[in-house]
Amino acid sequence: MRLFRLSRLFRLSRFPGLVPALVLSCAAMHVLADDAAPGVSAPAPAAAATATATAIDPDDLFQKNCALCHGPDRVGRMGPALLPQSLERLSGRELDAVLRQGRVATQMQGFAGQLSEDELNALAHWLRTAPAQTPQWTRLDMDSTHWVEHAPGTLPAKPVFKADARNLFVVVEAGDHHLSMLDGGTLEPMARFPTHFALHGGPKFSPDGRYVYVASRDGWITKYDLWNLVQTAEIRVALNTRNLAVSDDGRWVLAGNTLPETLVLMRASDLEPVRVYPVTGADGKPSRVSAVYDAAPRHSFIVALKDTPAVWEIGYARKKSAAALTPRKLALPEVLDDFYFDQRYRHILGASRAGSAQVIDLNSGRRIAQLDLSGMPHLGSGITWRTGDGGHVMASPNLKKAQITVIDMDHWKTVAEIQTNGPGFFIRSHEQTPYAWTDAMMGPKYRDTLQIIDKRTFKVAGSVTPSPGKTAAHVEFTRDGRYALVSLMAPLSEGGAIVVYDAATWREVKRIPMSKPVGKYNVYNKTMRSSGTSH
Repeated sequence: MRLFRLSRLFRLSRFPGLVPALVLSCAAMHVLADDAAPGVSAPAPAAAATATATAIDPDDLFQKNCALCHGPDRVGRMGPALLPQSLERLSGRELDAVLRQGRVATQMQGFAGQLSEDELNALAHWLRTAPAQTPQWTRLDMDSTHWVEHAPGTLPAKPVFKADARNLFVVVEAGDHHLSMLDGGTLEPMARFPTHFALHGGPKFSPDGRYVYVASRDGWITKYDLWNLVQTAEIRVALNTRNLAVSDDGRWVLAGNTLPETLVLMRASDLEPVRVYPVTGADGKPSRVSAVYDAAPRHSFIVALKDTPAVWEIGYARKKSAAALTPRKLALPEVLDDFYFDQRYRHILGASRAGSAQVIDLNSGRRIAQLDLSGMPHLGSGITWRTGDGGHVMASPNLKKAQITVIDMDHWKTVAEIQTNGPGFFIRSHEQTPYAWTDAMMGPKYRDTLQIIDKRTFKVAGSVTPSPGKTAAHVEFTRDGRYALVSLMAPLSEGGAIVVYDAATWREVKRIPMSKPVGKYNVYNKTMRSSGTSH
């Protein structure tokens, strides 16, 4: 397996004054993530003053100990942004541990013994609090971070390996912030890339499967050439990014952001930003982006807004310039936090965090049905399949209830509620298997067990428990559907791995050690829009 170390030195020149500051104030060099220059040891944190009766000023603590690497305004420099939106994936306990113990193999050394417990607690609480002035991220900021290592057309247009390039898996390892490539034929790792802190779990592929694009929570968009096993370009488009989508013609990448409230359109070839859309509702107030997807058969991007009841459609067919990509804005009865396309991409099934769900006809721009769903359905992780009588159904996990809801997509009616071990996040299948696999990772119990549902009978047919006590979730199948790959979401030191099962017998085939693999994505299944996975 090839290992890669991404040089960070070029990033220093993007932030004025940072290089002199490194010389004058090296004592403050601590990074709260693996996004630091590898192999460089950092000096110990500045010694904290003995706690006194004087009120603790967390802003002062931050400026003295953290600002050099994370920026005085907390938007990030060498280290990631330390804003509430950036830290939402860290539990309070995890943040406390990082502040005290640091992160292994990075420049982030712990502050236990350097700062008092009261100071550490005050700093942790302050980091969870929004700044008095909302940070901004402009086009000039984007341009200062844009970097192209391999210009379009400069790399060979064929894979440098013998493996089936369409049966590769991209694995997001959240434990140590890496992206791994896995050969779906041999089930062996091929390459490993360092990434930014907290990647979003859904990488997106170019139509031919050659390139993969990933987004970090703090706004970095990175492009990798899977055929040549190299990173080609990256840019920071925001301070907090929701997700990204790649157009079906391979020309455009669209990133949806929550801070600032924007959409950023980039050329897919080199990630050059070509248009920034301020996202606002009908009342003119800014809205965060809830989700961005490519509706391939429609040749358009679909954008759901988080703070206003609307969906935008941005068509790109036969559009020669970014200026021609104008949003079509559809007003809705309710806000959509999550949605799912039917196989024709004419309808979207949308749900709100309040639990209500609706069906929107994208052609007319109107709601055509209300779905009878309870709890908090996670439609975005749903799947579809054809029933024995020729109909189509969609199955959705539920974030609050222990059930899978099955919806008749011809009549928009609930036809089954399959009781499960607990609230779950994912359900996955493949065209070549009669079974769907689902987790209970959102519940208090049975997080270590996956249940296997018979798609013909809508009943639980069996279960697997890869490692008792360890969370098991996110199944993805090989290109031919022969094997089901399951994530054991634990650090490498605690048994984190991809567990491979025979999809027909449900027997374990092998384990591939990984560091908290939160998701894995098969190139063929994604680019061919398999009905057994999300897109």
